[in-house]
Amino acid sequence: MEKFNKIFLASFFLLGIVVTSIAQKYAFVDTKYILDNMPSYKEAQKKLDDASENWVAEIEEKYKEIEEKNKKIQQELILLPADEKNKKLAEIKELEEAAKELQKKRFGVGGDLFKKRKELIEPVQEEIYKAIKDLAKERGYDFIMDKGTNSNILFTDPKYDKSDQILKKIK
Repeated sequence: MEKFNKIFLASFFLLGIVVTSIAQKYAFVDTKYILDNMPSYKEAQKKLDDASENWVAEIEEKYKEIEEKNKKIQQELILLPADEKNKKLAEIKELEEAAKELQKKRFGVGGDLFKKRKELIEPVQEEIYKAIKDLAKERGYDFIMDKGTNSNILFTDPKYDKSDQILKKIK
């Protein structure tokens, strides 16, 4: 009898797992597709690209200035006394350090590009996340997966793609 009870409980437990897994609703979205079809994202990305281009030009200008000064100093080095040579070389080194610091400030971890991306792109991503969350609540989805970026999803049936519905919610 005890053996029967164990088998019955195990069967009941397995049946419960199967029933709950069948009852789950799922869908997927393609965030890359959604972002590509959002004017606000395109505008934010353009602003980010413009800022990045300006910063790259600013840094290139600094390095060009350093290169020109370095060429000029190299031509004068033969004629200069030792202390004057060291002073000029130290000046070049300071300019190089300043250029590297500017590059780090603009493009380093937590730099201006990171902050600008957070300022411009994060609100768009939050809008998408809110729309996905609302859709999940409205339709009773247990899982909504993203097939857009770095996804491990190998195949999806298009009938489960809710990307267009998310775009409609956002617009």
